[in-house]
Amino acid sequence: MRKKLYKIERGKKIEGVCGGIAEYFDVDPTLVRLAWIFFGCLWGGGIIAYILAAIVMPRESDVV
Repeated sequence: MRKKLYKIERGKKIEGVCGGIAEYFDVDPTLVRLAWIFFGCLWGGGIIAYILAAIVMPRESDVV
């Protein structure tokens, strides 16, 4: 079965982007959230990247 990248609807914190990425790569969502914060603080593009991902990524209910 082919993996699909989508925003999760259950267990989400803001939009479900980090949770969806975590499901896609089969890692803990907390690690993805921490990495997103870390890289966002380092290079400053984290908020813009998150907003773009939230707009572009489909919802779980739209994919499944």
